[in-house]
Formats: sequence, structure tokens, C-alpha cells
Amino acid sequence: MDYKLLAERLLPGEYPSPAFYEEKYPARNLPKGAEVTRLAPSPTGFIHLGNLFSAITDERIAHRSSGIVYLRIEDTDLKRKVDGAVEAVISALKYFDVKFDEGAEIGGDETYAPWYQRQRAEIYRAFAKKLIEEGRAYPCFCTEEDLTALREEQTKNKEITGYYGKYAKCRNLTEEEIYKNLDAGKPFVIRLRSLGNPENKFKFHDEIKGDVTVTENDQDVVILKSDGIPTYHFAHAVDDHFMRTTIVIRGEDWLASLPIHIELFAALGFPLPRYGHHCSLMKQDGETRRKLSKRKDPELSLEFYRKEGYFPRAVKVYMLTLLNSNFEEWYLKNPDADLNEFPFKAAKMSKSGALFDLDKLNDISKNELAKLSEGEMAEFLREWGEEFGTEAQKKYFLDGEKLMRALALCMGVGGKKRRKDFTTASQAMEFIKFFFERPAEHEAYRVTDGDRRAVLQGFLRRYDAKDDAQTWFSKVKEVAAENGFAAEMKDYKENPEAYKGSVSDVAEVLRIATTGRANTPDLYTIMQILGEEETRARLQAEV
Repeated sequence: MDYKLLAERLLPGEYPSPAFYEEKYPARNLPKGAEVTRLAPSPTGFIHLGNLFSAITDERIAHRSSGIVYLRIEDTDLKRKVDGAVEAVISALKYFDVKFDEGAEIGGDETYAPWYQRQRAEIYRAFAKKLIEEGRAYPCFCTEEDLTALREEQTKNKEITGYYGKYAKCRNLTEEEIYKNLDAGKPFVIRLRSLGNPENKFKFHDEIKGDVTVTENDQDVVILKSDGIPTYHFAHAVDDHFMRTTIVIRGEDWLASLPIHIELFAALGFPLPRYGHHCSLMKQDGETRRKLSKRKDPELSLEFYRKEGYFPRAVKVYMLTLLNSNFEEWYLKNPDADLNEFPFKAAKMSKSGALFDLDKLNDISKNELAKLSEGEMAEFLREWGEEFGTEAQKKYFLDGEKLMRALALCMGVGGKKRRKDFTTASQAMEFIKFFFERPAEHEAYRVTDGDRRAVLQGFLRRYDAKDDAQTWFSKVKEVAAENGFAAEMKDYKENPEAYKGSVSDVAEVLRIATTGRANTPDLYTIMQILGEEETRARLQAEV
């Protein structure tokens, strides 16, 4: 068969030579040992923890070696493309402090642009044509119905599904049959003519999993679809070579495709980059573990963490805890260090499923937020509030002094021990709500309605915002004593039957009336922050 003539019929026109592209996309001028990594998501609009997991790994491997990490968009499947998806990827990863050196909508070294695969179509066609000319690729005219029937037959026979061996019906078409189909205008795809034998197995060194056993590929995979756009398999091989990627980090679900990719690089005459397949993020579900699911687990989406207002550093700390087995020990010794100082290594990544525990992330988040000053916390809340807060919450920032005093109290700033009440921005904004909005509801009082009214009336008669904390508390004790409550806790403990309750029950009435809650930071300070007029109004409303 005249393969050059066939190649011209299938992909007519002149295409640049491989040498042209090698010169156009030269080896990167980087220090010895520098790694080039990439994140290559599809523009589906859904960016998830797995993307962040890979992105942190890519960024750390590249930057710790003085290398480059770039963003490539694999938009070969237009059906899945969502407007604004690329910007969403960049925005989400920027939020978690993952910085790219170049890529789609980022710019950088234009030598390796464009970073959208659809804009690189000519390159893929040039190399597909080369493979056809060499007899390593051929046209396939099978319809969807043909392929469905093929899969059904393989399933019935309990065989591996796919287009291979005796099932590769178009692989051995005669020259006459091929041209007859082309003359009839039948649509076609271009498939790789695999030379692999599934009986042959070999060792492959995975940068994360270590040595793995790989079976040779025998699948005649599609490399160009009927619209001339490449499949992921083909496009990634061409792009990783000409963007000079040195190491590919991806999920372990891609391990099954490794034989295909190894053969594609060999067929194209390109050196194979190193591959590292990281474990899946798992979740404890009852007695079993399962992969995090887009359908079942809202915490899989990165948007979940932004809407809830997780502190970006806290999420990154937790991701690094999952990514490298020695990170937690390092971080205990260096709690305030720049995370970029951690000696990240792909070889330290887990070889089996990493258990994602939202409770542990929440604990880390509390610790990280407790390190902030009230000013830093205010800025974090303000940024979150501008994007996700209610109109009422956005007004919290109009009185800066009040906000700072509220945060200082709630965070324990200046005290002997920092409080760790805040987990997320949304929870923190709800926590400080009573400073800025009167309670719409109140937790249940543990005293009778009559005692509640008597306590509030008694305190209102005595209340003076100019009182210091000691004088203020002595007045609370007076209210307790005149209403049958023990003014001293030791008296109540010695003879509880003699009293309706203790001074703490009286303070709780004042606390619930003022804030709506039974548990808050120091009530005296809360009243000082609210001011006398507002405090009186809240107490009077509950009489």
C-alpha cells in the first residue's frame, strides 16, 4: 500500500516537518535538574480536590527544582466545555496559593504557546499524517453501532473490551476497500496501529508508586476524531513533548492508560517523560472507604471551601499532610514557616488511598485562624464577605473599631490563651453576628418566665456602662441574691436546695437576652462593645 498517498488523501495539504516543530519548541533553558510540570484540566467548570492535589504536587516539584509549572487546557471535547471554566480554574488555584509560571490566560514564555489544545490542531495533524505515512496509523470507518455491537460481543465472550486484534475490523482493510469507503464519503477516525503484545509485560518505574508491572498495549486507539481533533491520548503525547514536560503527575486511574501512552511516545519518536500516579482521595463511609464522589460529597468541589470560607493556608496545610508522609512532623516543628520551605518529594507521596477527613481539616483551620491578628482576620472576613456574604454581613465592616474589638474578644487576642472558636469565614461571621444584629431568636432560658423578667428588670435598674468589670459583676450578684439565687458559687454548692440556682444562672439570663446564646466570650466585654444604649434595648426587649 502506498501510505504516503493514503496520508495525503486522509489529511491533504502540506504540514511542517517534525524538525520544524523541534526547532520551534526548543528544549527549555533551565538549570540542570529543573523539572517542567503541568496541570492540564478539561474546561468543564468543575474543579475539585483532586485538581488541587495534583496542582500542589506539580507546583512544588517544579519550583523546588527551579523549574516551570504551566497550565494547559485540554479542550478537545467541546461538548464538555463550559464558559468561564478556565478563569474558574485559575481563580480557585490562586485562592489556594498555587502559582503558575505560564499557561492559558496567564501568559508567560510564548515560545511554548498556545496552551489550548484546540489552537494546536495543526501540530497534531502533522504528526498523525506522519504516522499514516509510516504505516503506524490507519483510517477506521466503524460506526457507533458497529462499536456497540463489538463491545457487546466482547462482553458476552468475557473478553477485554476495546478495538484490538480480530476486533480491529478496519486495521487490515485493503487499499481498494479504504478508497471505496473514502469515495463513498464515509466518515472516519484515525487509529494507531498498535505493535504491542498483551502477553508481554515489563517493569516501569513510577515516581510515586515505585516499580509497577505494565502490559504492552495492543489497543488500536483513536488518535484523531472524525472532526480532525485529537483524542486526549494523542494530544497529551505531542504537547508534553513540545512543551518539554519532564514529569507528569496524575491520578492513579490513569495507570490503565500508561501502556497506550508509552507506545504513542515510542511511535512518535519522542522521549517518554517520567510519570507519577498519585493515590485517590478516599472517604470513610461507615465501615468502608470509597473515593470522594462529585454526586455524594460536596466537599470534593473547591467551590465548597471558598463558599464556606476555609482559610486557604489551612487547606494547603492539610493537602500537604495528605501528600507527603513527613510533612506533619516538619510542620509541628515549623508551625509558622513558609510552606514553600518544606522539602517536598514525590517519592514521599502515599502509594495507597489517602483518607480525606473533614474533621481534621476543621481542626487545622481552627489552629491556623487562631494565629491571625484581629486585623488579619478582619481582612480575611472582608474578602470572603465581599464575594459570599449577605448584605447585612457586608455592613459589619462599616464600623472598623467595633469589628476589631469583637474579633479581639472572640479570638482571645491579648489574653493568656488564644481562643480557637473559628473554623471558616462563614462560621466566624455567624459567630460575631450578635455584635451587629439583634438576635432574631433566643436560646431557651433555664429559669421561669417570672424569674427571667425579674432578673432583667433588676439588672437594668443597676446597669451603668461606666462600671468596671468588678463593679459590674458585683451588681449581677446583687440581682442574684434579691431573686433567690446564690450570689456565691460556694454557697450554692454547699446547699443547692436553698436556692433557685446560682449567680451563673443569672449571668446566663443576661447573656441570652443580650446575644441570643447561652455560651459566648466574656459578657461584660460584649456589653462594653455594644454600648449602653444597645445593651439596654436588648435586655428591655426580653423583659
